[in-house]
Amino acid sequence: MKIAMIGTGYVGLVSGVCLSDFGHEVVCVDKNQDKLAMLRAGKTPIFEPGLDALMARNTAAHRLSFTDDLVEATAGADAVFIAVGTPSRRGDGHADLSFVFGAAKQVAEALTQPTVIVTKSTVPVGTNEKVAEILRETRPELACDVVSNPEFLREGAAIDDFMHPDRVVIGVNTKRGAEVMQEIYRPLSLRDYPVLTTDLETAEMIKYAANAFLATKVTFINEIAMLCERTGADVKEVANGMGFDSRIGPKFLQAGPGYGGSCFPKDTKALARIGQEHATPLQIVETVIKVNEEVKRLMVEKIIDLCDEKLGGKTIAVLGLTFKPDTDDMRDAPSLTVVPALVGHGANVRVVDPQAFREANALLPNVTWFDDPYAAVQGAHAVIMLTEWNEFRALDLREMAGRMAVPRMADLRNMYSCDYAVEAGFEAYVSMGRKSQLPQV
Repeated sequence: MKIAMIGTGYVGLVSGVCLSDFGHEVVCVDKNQDKLAMLRAGKTPIFEPGLDALMARNTAAHRLSFTDDLVEATAGADAVFIAVGTPSRRGDGHADLSFVFGAAKQVAEALTQPTVIVTKSTVPVGTNEKVAEILRETRPELACDVVSNPEFLREGAAIDDFMHPDRVVIGVNTKRGAEVMQEIYRPLSLRDYPVLTTDLETAEMIKYAANAFLATKVTFINEIAMLCERTGADVKEVANGMGFDSRIGPKFLQAGPGYGGSCFPKDTKALARIGQEHATPLQIVETVIKVNEEVKRLMVEKIIDLCDEKLGGKTIAVLGLTFKPDTDDMRDAPSLTVVPALVGHGANVRVVDPQAFREANALLPNVTWFDDPYAAVQGAHAVIMLTEWNEFRALDLREMAGRMAVPRMADLRNMYSCDYAVEAGFEAYVSMGRKSQLPQV
């Protein structure tokens, strides 16, 4: 199959590279000349484990190419995927669909033959019908089919998710659209991965419902963690006990400083807005959004308490800035709430992250960057564990404590234990929903 992928952001690039690895001929389209030059040189503009090697292999096999010429890319294409951003619209939280509609119009103008238009972007219910309207209005003589094919990729594990999916969701309303999509995903169906075919509206809703439910699990365990701190229970053991229940499962039950990233924040806001517009308020989703923001703010209070309620002039080392490990994504990361608050309280903030510099350098001014966590804690008054990178899971806590002016730790990802930290020389340790040792007054 010949496929054109419009947009080389996270979803578009990963999807295009993986589809080319299925054996399809994929042309990725982007207007950004700097990004195109980087891609043609074999460099990826995002950090995703394994993506650069997979991209190089398929480029060398002449199955994958990059261009800014939409007419060339769509000529003879069996399917054109739209994978552009749908950020939260400023002011009301609704998904901004201007990029999707703009891409649909440009594709319609460039087409020389009818084809299947596939929306890969996360879009509210009813969007694909509007895409179909745009196609009909722009090129009434072309009989194009519109398909909804939402993505379910975890940053840091996106290639494995694409190649070994829990399911593939395809929303269609025409026979040709279904047949083309079945051929595109035949390498997966042959290996018995579930391919679920629905109508357009159902496919659109599945994406939002899935993300909102996962965000709810994260927020639920974070609230339970706060209750555990008051009652003496251990949230890790609570989550473990819950996870053995097959109706619940263990995933997304790790307490932390709140969810972030490219999907959960904007998708929960968009779903809540969809409910409001249809006079069906989604009270659980709205509460999840509210609680998640409160959790991030409570992390700041936890750090202030750890530092005797005085941050002015103190040196704080923050380990991890991205919203999760194995990505360089800073979108709605807890660090964007925590770090500015520390700076605002007068702290001298040092930061360490293996991949965040490109994004965080502009987002977090007034901090000092370090490559080495041991150097970052030298003379510091507290260290904050904010992202659970593997590099931070096996630190020599005794050496870290020995380097610090005041050895105190806020372990907001529960990577260590209070007893282990205290034995290593930390005089105070706080975490999420587990045993802590507070500073001696």
